[in-house]
Amino acid sequence: MPELPEVETMVRGIRDDVACRVIAGVITPECRYRPISIKPGLDEIRRRAQGRTITSVSRLAKRIVLNLDSGDAFAVEPRMTGLMLLKDAPSQEHLRFEWKLSPTKGKAPSLWFWDRRGLGTIRFLSQSELSSLVGPDALTTTAEDWAIICRGAKTPIKVLMLNQQKVAGIGNLYASEILHLAKIDPRKPAGELKKSDLERTANATLAVLNLAIQYEGSTLSDGTYRNALNKSGGYQNEHRVYQKHSQTCPSCHKGSIERIVQAQRSTFFCPRCQK
Repeated sequence: MPELPEVETMVRGIRDDVACRVIAGVITPECRYRPISIKPGLDEIRRRAQGRTITSVSRLAKRIVLNLDSGDAFAVEPRMTGLMLLKDAPSQEHLRFEWKLSPTKGKAPSLWFWDRRGLGTIRFLSQSELSSLVGPDALTTTAEDWAIICRGAKTPIKVLMLNQQKVAGIGNLYASEILHLAKIDPRKPAGELKKSDLERTANATLAVLNLAIQYEGSTLSDGTYRNALNKSGGYQNEHRVYQKHSQTCPSCHKGSIERIVQAQRSTFFCPRCQK
């Protein structure tokens, strides 16, 4: 389930332990479950990555990026159940990738990628390959950016928000939360949003995502998402509409939250205040 706030929390959680350390080796632990996608092959990754220094850890949309002094980078996409961990994996049998790091007193000996369902991906890319992956980052978008993103689009605004080539980093959970705060009907064609709608969308995007980062993401009932130290997030306690169908709207206090399906994903909204 990791979306932008959860991925940003993973980045912040591992940055101090990982940045400026040398990659001593990379390993794919034995796993009897569905293998994750790793490209290129492990031999080439080892040839290009071992002995290199991780200069920084950053986020690109919903990917964790380990930038190396060679100019190459690891781009890790957690997708549904992936986690970046420094300790205490939820289960040893779902560990998928290990970066062995140069010894440093008081810091983790390795960084691990854990993925229960095996949907995550690891890519080892040049900087030019990395820069071509996604659209503008949701945490930097302005009303003007949203005007460009939505211009002429007949797609419902909620569905467009999930298109990572249009705007990078917004997942299903946070799209519902953003549109509720912005008071916009998720079914409205994106190209029909007025200037005031776009301004509210931009403001709501920053407000929701930054607050979710402050709370270190959302850990839902399945308990899958954990931060780098295997702790739960806290933003699930702040959700306004997500998985709140049939409950009273926290904004207007009169409408009832409804659930619909868009692009095979659940959308939650208040039809009274999101007209």
